[in-house]
Amino acid sequence: MSDVAFARINSFASVAQQTDVSSGEHVLEIPVSEFQGLLKELADTYNLIAETIRDAGILRGRELASLTEDNSRALKAERSPTTKFLLLNAYIRQLLTKIREALKSRLSPEAGRVIQVCSKIMARAIQIIDYIKTYGEGDPTGKRDISLDSQQARLLFSGKSQEVVSRRDAIRAMKRAEMLWPALTCAHRPNDGRMTMRLTIPREDLGYGPEMDYCSYWQRSNRRIAVSL
Repeated sequence: MSDVAFARINSFASVAQQTDVSSGEHVLEIPVSEFQGLLKELADTYNLIAETIRDAGILRGRELASLTEDNSRALKAERSPTTKFLLLNAYIRQLLTKIREALKSRLSPEAGRVIQVCSKIMARAIQIIDYIKTYGEGDPTGKRDISLDSQQARLLFSGKSQEVVSRRDAIRAMKRAEMLWPALTCAHRPNDGRMTMRLTIPREDLGYGPEMDYCSYWQRSNRRIAVSL
């Protein structure tokens, strides 16, 4: 996130200057740094909603990326911090409208079969969750904890296609699985000089896994989707 380019704001006006004599209205003045913080928080909110829309498959990756890039260009071109603030609010409402329309179509009885589109990382995370559920329930060893390390995850992802998955991408999927299923713990394997990442879950928590409502997974554009000020 780049720093916001602000016009100069006088935040050291006297008490007498804090009231508009002609209109009788009070004037609120805040430090530029505080307004920068407000804008950054609002931009973070936009980006979080955009990621949710992307992961839920509400908009195609390229379509959402194009929309966000257009919004970023408009924000960078605007010099007034107040107008930036109003623009960000409008963009957030725009995304919320997309979510509302998607929910209406999915909840409609007339709606057909829903295909949920997700990123490759999300698809792999769900694959990990499905594997851990299946393996844990069928594991005859009776071990207290069920585990899956990054090397095992890479083998899982390769499958019959023999796709080569990097250790970094495997760990990203493991961390996403941890977010989807809080009972999972993603951490380095103890006393391992190679610092191998491993997912673990207590056996008693296997029955409380998340239910994934999905039909198929399509890879979307890997372009970064985020507004910048």
